Amino acid sequence: MDPAHDEAVTSPLYARIYAVVARIPRGRVATYGQIAALAGLPGRARQVGYALHALPDGSPLPWHRVVNARGMSSLPGASGQEQRRRLARERVVFDDERIDLRRFGWKPNAGTTAARRRSSRDVSRA
Repeated sequence: MDPAHDEAVTSPLYARIYAVVARIPRGRVATYGQIAALAGLPGRARQVGYALHALPDGSPLPWHRVVNARGMSSLPGASGQEQRRRLARERVVFDDERIDLRRFGWKPNAGTTAARRRSSRDVSRA
């Protein structure tokens, strides 16, 4: 094993990235930039790519749910094909080479915002 690689995978920075990626639900995708912003690293989309590249083989983290800002896989060769296969199993559709981010994009705060509106209405009625 490469000690520098092991250190990177266990760094607090990567842990924040992995925690966000772990939240992406089945059948949804997020962009590298979105993950960076949610991890408190706005503008550091490449860092997300480095973190995912550092994952060990067989990691249970849903790395395949992360795509570029255009809704495309940024992975070359077999890795890109594996990403497409995994997403297809989750019924995420590639239209030509792209995923429709409006349809399949993860909106992590959408449910939370709706729940807050409901609870504030309930409080105002009391």
